[in-house]
Amino acid sequence: MSLIKDKINLENLPKHVAIIMDGNGRWAKSRGEERTFGHKNAINAVRNAINACNEIDIPYLTLYTFSSENWNRPSNEVNTLMNLLTETLLLEAEEIFSKGLRMHVIGNLEKLPPLVREQLLRVVELTKENTKGNLVLAISYGSQNEILNAVKNISSDVKEGKVDVENIDEKLFENYLYTKDFPPVDLLIRTSGETRISNFLLWQIAYAELQFLNVLWPDFTKDIFFQCIVDYQNKERRYGLTGEQIKIQ
Repeated sequence: MSLIKDKINLENLPKHVAIIMDGNGRWAKSRGEERTFGHKNAINAVRNAINACNEIDIPYLTLYTFSSENWNRPSNEVNTLMNLLTETLLLEAEEIFSKGLRMHVIGNLEKLPPLVREQLLRVVELTKENTKGNLVLAISYGSQNEILNAVKNISSDVKEGKVDVENIDEKLFENYLYTKDFPPVDLLIRTSGETRISNFLLWQIAYAELQFLNVLWPDFTKDIFFQCIVDYQNKERRYGLTGEQIKIQ
């Protein structure tokens, strides 16, 4: 039994946690191995994050699995990541399904190899009726591109008379994003000690709490996740208001 988990207030949980899973390459290098070795050893960390969310009933977990910029990495690393993704989906699909989780995928899926895209969509279809929680994989994803596409699609709908310019507000704009069916991110976690957002969910994290951990992703455990939740609960989320205003709401 985790003592850290016992500190969590189950009445004050974030609805949506997003994680930038960083540090696989450095983890491998510190062991005298190739970067791909780090990616292969990151699967347990993914399981830890998913299981931790499942244990305390956090309804949405988004994992930054492969960014649009990652396509520029060496081809052998990209190929390894794509193969790993396919293998992992095949191995983990049954467990994801048995936990009652629904899987979603956001990003430019057209750039993915056909087999990877097929496996992803298969798991999405298999889990579409599940209601225990939501696992969102951001794959071939870039937030700036997502926002630009939303602007283009809104512009097209304005031109066709489907949208009145005067009615464009934050709520309408969000309906054009990949994440239109998800709540905004409450907590963003990044491992590896880097303090960058790296083009991830720029709109969706507008009022998120940000936590940057000096932990490489393959070393990420459930207790580290639970500590992040405890730290999150110790913050006062004001959304632009004063502390006094929050207290009287």
